[in-house]
Amino acid sequence: MILLSFDTEEFDMPKENGLDYDPVAQGMEVSRYGTNKILDCLKECGVKGTFFCTTNFASNAPEVIKRIMDEGHEIAAHGCDHFNPVPEDTDRCKKYLEKVTGRKVNGWRQPRMFPVNNKALHSEGYTYNASLNPAFIPGRYMHLRTPRTWFMQDGVMQIPASVSPWLRIPMFWLSLHNFPLWLYKALCRRIVKHDGYFNTYFHPWEFYPLGEHPELKIMYIVKRHAGKDMYNRLKEVILDLKSRGYEFGTYSEFAASKVKSIN
Repeated sequence: MILLSFDTEEFDMPKENGLDYDPVAQGMEVSRYGTNKILDCLKECGVKGTFFCTTNFASNAPEVIKRIMDEGHEIAAHGCDHFNPVPEDTDRCKKYLEKVTGRKVNGWRQPRMFPVNNKALHSEGYTYNASLNPAFIPGRYMHLRTPRTWFMQDGVMQIPASVSPWLRIPMFWLSLHNFPLWLYKALCRRIVKHDGYFNTYFHPWEFYPLGEHPELKIMYIVKRHAGKDMYNRLKEVILDLKSRGYEFGTYSEFAASKVKSIN
């Protein structure tokens, strides 16, 4: 199964980079635009994905939340304020999203993939946690001792982002920006063959023309291929995987299938 996910949050990277920038007042325009582009791409390709949403995004873009649901995608939780996450967000975000969507929220992803209390997630009713990037990258993604593929912890299924089998090359959003497209597609196929599934994630602001806005002070490796190019690159990856007969699904569908297989 191919798992596509999108961290649907207010655009706070300029603030993270030290600019006087309001992620909600200024960044939501970028996030709305990018999320609609993602939805256009998924609709064009005929596949479903999972959208990890902050309450800031959901409360400021209800029309986009409605479109996500209307087009058959899953909504999962990604905190309240992406720039200032606190432990209480796991419970508050779940309850808010369930109230505004009328749907059960099964999954959590911690902002910036920081550690999260799985026992708390379990007690709050989450069935899966997608907050781990087990890559070989110095910094917060250096998790060489953690499993590469899904595993259970404290009653919650952990679904790490996919990395290559041996060198743990990350296959997340920055990779699609900067790897040659043929290499990214080849690694995707290798991971599916080895692991039985492929899991990756992106953000709405990657589909906004960041290169046209030098005032945002975005690093080259982030804004490279951003906007229309990123739309086309994601589309090409999706169509390549579809042409090989791989099934696309949501995280909840994946988690349910794995739980069923071990029961």
